[in-house]
Formats: sequence, C-alpha cells, structure tokens
Amino acid sequence: MRVSTRFSDAIHLICFLDIYQNQKLTSDFIASSIQTSPVMVRQIMIQLRKAGLLKTTKGTANPQITRPLDEISLYDVYLAIEEASGPHPLFEIDYDTNPNCIVGGNIQGVLESYYEDAKQAAMAKLQQRTIADVVNQIKISQSKKELKQRQEL
Repeated sequence: MRVSTRFSDAIHLICFLDIYQNQKLTSDFIASSIQTSPVMVRQIMIQLRKAGLLKTTKGTANPQITRPLDEISLYDVYLAIEEASGPHPLFEIDYDTNPNCIVGGNIQGVLESYYEDAKQAAMAKLQQRTIADVVNQIKISQSKKELKQRQEL
C-alpha cells in the first residue's frame, strides 16, 4: 500500500509560498519544487483555501497565506489535507485474521488501543509545531549548505 504524501506536499507548498513570496507563484513553479504535477498543486491549494489557510484569485499566480506562519500549526495543515473528507485512521488494522487463533482472535483490540495512543501523541506534537518552525529549519539547513560550499572552495 502506498502512503500519501499530500500532507508533506501541503507543508512544502506553504513554505514555498513564504520563501518565494516575491516571485510569480504559478502552479508550474511550485510543482517544480515538489516534483509533482501542477494539477496536484492546484488540488492541494484548493483544500488549503477551503480550510482558510490560503487565499487565491482565479487566473492569477499570486496565492497568499492568510495567517502568520507561527499561527498555522502542522495540525491545521493535516486537518485541511488528510481530514478534509472526514476522519480516517492514522494506522490500519487487519481485521481479516483467524478468530480461532490466540493472536488472530485478540490482536485487533490490543492494537486499537495502542494505535489510538500513538495517534493522540502524534496529533499533540503536530499542534505544537508551526509552519514558522519548518521555514526556520529550512533556512538554517540552507545556510549550513551554503557555508559548507564556501568552505570547500
């Protein structure tokens, strides 16, 4: 089963809009960074717009982030992208097991509890981190790369 990268791509998109805010922000340009299609970029932007995180004007290449980056948690983005069509489990449990087996007949209930604990911890962590945190870390990483390149010359 392939895991969706839409959440990661949405965070990428918002960070890109901030870092490249003084450029023409076409879906082609954004897609070149995410390495996806412009159609996928537009679909993600629609979801972010519906969640109130972006403002777009049809026919223009000027999407705008609607709130300060330190007021947009990763959880906000998660809700906009992954929960837009309704809640779904973070982890999947295989219910098609042998009920006559000690493991197959009991593991689902055990895992449900563990998975719910893990989901709650993950959601709490996502609420603590903001897009500003991500942008700051991107800038730090880029500065380190540039410093290393200068030192190698």
